[in-house]
Amino acid sequence: MKLLRVGPVGAERPCVLAPDGRVLDVSSLTADIDGAFLAGGGVERVRSALAEGRLPEAGPFERVGAPVARPGKVVCIGLNYSDHAEETGAAIPAEPVVFMKASNTVVGPDDGVLVPRGSVKTDYEVELAVVLGGTARYLSSPAEAAGVIAGYAVANDVSEREFQNERGGQWDKGKSCETFNPLGPWLVTADEVGDPQALGLRLWVNGELRQDGDTKNQIFGVHHVIWYLSQFMVLEAGDVVNTGTPAGVALGRGPQAYLREGDVVELEIEGLGRQRQRVGQA
Repeated sequence: MKLLRVGPVGAERPCVLAPDGRVLDVSSLTADIDGAFLAGGGVERVRSALAEGRLPEAGPFERVGAPVARPGKVVCIGLNYSDHAEETGAAIPAEPVVFMKASNTVVGPDDGVLVPRGSVKTDYEVELAVVLGGTARYLSSPAEAAGVIAGYAVANDVSEREFQNERGGQWDKGKSCETFNPLGPWLVTADEVGDPQALGLRLWVNGELRQDGDTKNQIFGVHHVIWYLSQFMVLEAGDVVNTGTPAGVALGRGPQAYLREGDVVELEIEGLGRQRQRVGQA
């Protein structure tokens, strides 16, 4: 099942994408797609209403928002593809590299991305995002992680490399600039995705293919990542975990080609949909 939110910023309506492509309104079942909805049986309520034909069409809309209302936290894994670690000159990590992004970086899949003031190294990263559907606290094994995952989405982990690597070595400040986490278009429930380690992911800049990878090449798989994080923090329903990016980022290219105002970034993951952002200036 594909859940989405449509409408103006701050006034998005919760919806579901029907098998025939219609966008159906689920406002009668929930005020929003958030942690309370995901943890409280909301997905099954929508599934039942969809099967019974009880949902009205959403009507016209001009914008698709992030499929999850502002998450409690956005946790990210760095250097999680061996080819990406190699292109950046980093060693293969022995444990997942963890950093955070501010939750207000999350925007809609086609919303504009802003180059921060003073930035000369704004970069792109197509990533598989995991959305939590329950609490992950000291999980006993990676296998247990499957029970707390609501679904998956496309994320662009936009990054400012100078802020990240050359301004004190604190990754968060190169990752938390406004608009730096386009998410969506859909939250695809875990049952529909199947194996999260068998998804192709691609990214283009101005029509040029820059990234072309597959989640099978992750160093630490999705379930391992969720288990690992649960040993250090409590993950809650509605939280988002970005699981790393394959090779092809601007930082690893020669010559480096960072994002500039007017660029168009497009990205997709198999079965999870497609994003398109035009780059502007903050």
